[in-house]
Amino acid sequence: MDVSDQPGGVLSQPTRARMFALLGELGRSATTDELAERLGLHANGVRLHLERLEQAGLVVRRRERIARGRPRDIWSVSASARPGGDPPTAYADLARWLVRALVSSGAGVGEVEETGRQVGRGIAGGVGDGGDAEGGEQRLFDAIAALGFAPERDPAVADVVVYRLHNCPYRDAVKERQPLVCGLHRGLTRGLLEMIDPGSRLVAFEPRDPDVAGCEVRMRGPIGRAASSA
Repeated sequence: MDVSDQPGGVLSQPTRARMFALLGELGRSATTDELAERLGLHANGVRLHLERLEQAGLVVRRRERIARGRPRDIWSVSASARPGGDPPTAYADLARWLVRALVSSGAGVGEVEETGRQVGRGIAGGVGDGGDAEGGEQRLFDAIAALGFAPERDPAVADVVVYRLHNCPYRDAVKERQPLVCGLHRGLTRGLLEMIDPGSRLVAFEPRDPDVAGCEVRMRGPIGRAASSA
């Protein structure tokens, strides 16, 4: 996810920028203690920075009860996170050039989607085993939010849940060749789902205009039941 260094922005403070970037790289929720350990900082200081990020709408906090002691805070990238400022253009340029290279090489949508699937499985390796369906559904949602898609759950019906994606971080590349880029994204989503909740399946992936966003990801299985009971 792009991180703005706009003067005066909440992410202009280096430690907060590192925390936000780390949550994006993890693609999942993390406790205050884990983030402190990974950053080599004291948990109390990390908590203050996270609360500032929460106030800015960049991260969200959940409280988890544990067998002994006080509940612990678990943090994840907000689904509506907008770091602000003018994002760097280098990655957007690189994405466009790579799509052009794929087109020139004659790569098909099926090949690109399979690559995306392997990438998604790799990302999910850091997210962890879904375990229970409810925990898996939240981990999948967090992973998609951390990738910058700004997901929103539609009300789940029976065992089907729909994520509506309100941002397309690949919009510049999509304009080069939408079927390839959307195929990569579809494969990535399938790979994430296979690893996080193997009992569920992707049943529909409906792209939209990248400037408007609103792509729909429809999944069926335990993940849908978990979302409907949340």
